[in-house]
Amino acid sequence: MRADAFLEAAAALPVRSLRDLVASGGIVVVAPHPDDESLGCGGLIAEASACGIPVRLVVVSDGVGSHPNSPSHPPARLRTLRESETLAAAAALGLAPDHVAFLRLPDRFVPACGPEAEAAAVAIAAAARSCGAGALFVTWEHDPHCDHAASAALARRARALLGGVPLYAYPVWGWTLPPEAEVGPPPRGARLAIGRHRARKAAAITAHRSQTTDLIADDPGGFRLELAMLARFAGEHEIFLEVAP
Repeated sequence: MRADAFLEAAAALPVRSLRDLVASGGIVVVAPHPDDESLGCGGLIAEASACGIPVRLVVVSDGVGSHPNSPSHPPARLRTLRESETLAAAAALGLAPDHVAFLRLPDRFVPACGPEAEAAAVAIAAAARSCGAGALFVTWEHDPHCDHAASAALARRARALLGGVPLYAYPVWGWTLPPEAEVGPPPRGARLAIGRHRARKAAAITAHRSQTTDLIADDPGGFRLELAMLARFAGEHEIFLEVAP
């Protein structure tokens, strides 16, 4: 199926409650970079927190690839900044800092296989066991970013380690795919209504100041989320795609 038709169909998936998506237990959100959790799953995390459903957040990469040439923010300082932003975002969504894990794999070079990947999958599975997770959530395998695709592979491996719990994918950069890109069968899954959490989600995204403002202004090639991209995630629903076993 072409990406344009797939994403149009995904945006029209039926609206379901969180407990329709996850019948019991907690949830684990796997974010390739600090900020993906707020963009794609901010409403999900806020809804789970409001309903007393345990949540664990696993951030896969160290995030230092966003501003690789900044004199003021060399890698160690940038990693610390991005992790502090993530904890602030998590707090805005109702998630405690001890429920956030940072795997610190190299940004732009997250492995999809090998010993480091296996260790990351084991860590994701451990987070799932710690909250009795009934489902995992990770970025879509067709997102056009190598770390997003690798994180999807890590989550699939974690699912196998857990005995096959449900796995859902959330598109982030998938919305920027060329219309003619082939992405497989039609989407299955649901939309989650997050209207009552939009302010909290917006606050979480804003907490990632290094990605949404000119906080780091000394790297001409530094990354910044564009307004059009931010608008994509400011709506009334979040989309979660079923990932087949």
